[in-house]
Amino acid sequence: MVDNGCSCGGTDCGSSDCGGSCPSGDGRPQTFLEKTHKLNSIKRVIGVVSGKGGVGKSLVTSTLSVMMRRKGYEVGVLDADITGPSIPRIFGINKKAQGSELGIYPQMSPNGIKVMSVNLMLGQDDAPVIWRGPIIAGVVKQFWTDVIWGEVDYLFLDMPPGTGDVPLTVFQSIPLDGIVIVTYPQDLVSMIVKKAYNMAKEMNIPILGIVENMSYLKCPDCGKEINVFGQSKINEVAEGLQLKVLGKMPIDPCVAELCDKGEIEKVNHEHLGNAVSYIENRLPVGKENEIMKIAIATEGNNISSHFGKCEVFTVVEIENKTIKSKDAVSTEGNQHGLLPGFLTSLGIETVIAGGMGDGARQKLEDTNIQIISGISGNIDEVIQLYLEGNLKSKSSGCSGHEHSHEHNHGKCGCSCGNP
Repeated sequence: MVDNGCSCGGTDCGSSDCGGSCPSGDGRPQTFLEKTHKLNSIKRVIGVVSGKGGVGKSLVTSTLSVMMRRKGYEVGVLDADITGPSIPRIFGINKKAQGSELGIYPQMSPNGIKVMSVNLMLGQDDAPVIWRGPIIAGVVKQFWTDVIWGEVDYLFLDMPPGTGDVPLTVFQSIPLDGIVIVTYPQDLVSMIVKKAYNMAKEMNIPILGIVENMSYLKCPDCGKEINVFGQSKINEVAEGLQLKVLGKMPIDPCVAELCDKGEIEKVNHEHLGNAVSYIENRLPVGKENEIMKIAIATEGNNISSHFGKCEVFTVVEIENKTIKSKDAVSTEGNQHGLLPGFLTSLGIETVIAGGMGDGARQKLEDTNIQIISGISGNIDEVIQLYLEGNLKSKSSGCSGHEHSHEHNHGKCGCSCGNP
């Protein structure tokens, strides 16, 4: 049963104000959609939801936003979980939101993701929000109507769990282009997914797919995947509801550590790579004609296995998935620690390489350059895989073999880049 705001609850009320489907109304569905701030241009709005709490919606929301930002999109995160806000902490944002007579300004993450949360308006981060449902729902609505987001390609909403006041307000007030359902591998998964699924269907909200968090734990020694919460049932549930599985995220202590430090933007994995590509294709924002540059560490006609020692990069300019130019560019002695700055000066957005150490990786991430590492083979074949969207990192952290013996980084292969 959905409270659609009509006094009859969807039945015959006899009110001339009823916009529902009851006989006394005009037969048109009543809309409660709110307009965003006049200074905003928000192209796509995506809600991240779940039928229960504790499944990792904030982690999925922040990961999707980080990966979208690395692709060059303007990204925002609206923290709609008013009583349990965690987004500012994950992004390491400590400054409070500012305002003027025009509206409220979101805070910015180190890599340019716009963030708005109730914790950016409270005197203390640990102050409890002891508000009733209508007030909480009103605050979320204000984050849409009064916050000056400006130009945003993708605005992600970190939703509170369940199907109560706030999710209902969001579904009715904010024009969602789709939702991503987050769950985890337990017997409850079917019920959890179906609650969110059924609510979205009743509210006519498109469902983009499902992400399974805490899907497995990878042994750091042997690489074996351990099903901590039992065998995953997400594929069967998704098939039964005719939904797409967008990704499976493992339990990763390194990612948890980065979230605690407020350094989620340093995460480098591809667990949600397919989800981001699917959202891009399903909900495009008109970036097709933009030009981007990629740099490939080159040794002859192949990928160089030594990023830090690379003397030549193949710089490829791409427009609308077509190669516009391809040039061999000498590093002119700018090797090791100088490479990230050199590549930034060339306007490089993505680097493709073989082995890469923590220092180089960190500096590239600090300049918002996307990294695709652990790659080998012929340059032209790799470029074609990249154009097709099929080129993914085969290593993370300090897994590049050149650095395991030159810089004594140890055997860390996790997403945090710690030794």
